[in-house]
Amino acid sequence: MKKIRVQFLLFVYDKTQKLYRKYFKKKKRQWQFTEKQLLEFQEDSLGRKLGEFYRKHGFTMIPKMEDHDVHHLITGCGTCFEDEIAMQFLLLGNGKLNAHLLAAIVLGSVILPEYYKIYIKAYQKGKNMRPFYHWDFEALLWQNFENLKDFIQQKNTPVLY
Repeated sequence: MKKIRVQFLLFVYDKTQKLYRKYFKKKKRQWQFTEKQLLEFQEDSLGRKLGEFYRKHGFTMIPKMEDHDVHHLITGCGTCFEDEIAMQFLLLGNGKLNAHLLAAIVLGSVILPEYYKIYIKAYQKGKNMRPFYHWDFEALLWQNFENLKDFIQQKNTPVLY
């Protein structure tokens, strides 16, 4: 039964995504790097970790959606459907608000209510993090991944001079 519900959500997502990108998503350019170039970044950098994320999951970069993939790395949210919904809850807790996010939260809550406790925990986690949903992560690809992640999660991070 869950499989049918997830297939329905994927269908709705696919049909609405094109409209959302055309009419609602802010115009932004795609990143200037490929998956292969990301793997050439320094080993402990955000860029390298993102390249490894793509390789590990067999993903390719979707133009203008690169920040979304960084959100997966920083938050630790997985890539299965219920984790995608949880990440939307986390981003809501972090301060992000738009029609696409709200639609994902409403549909995910109605169609996959058995994950509601996970969604609430994700929302709380987002509230406890520094606001990051609006950052330009392409400019941060050279940064140390663990330090960046710790900073966003408000852990004590060393200040380098």
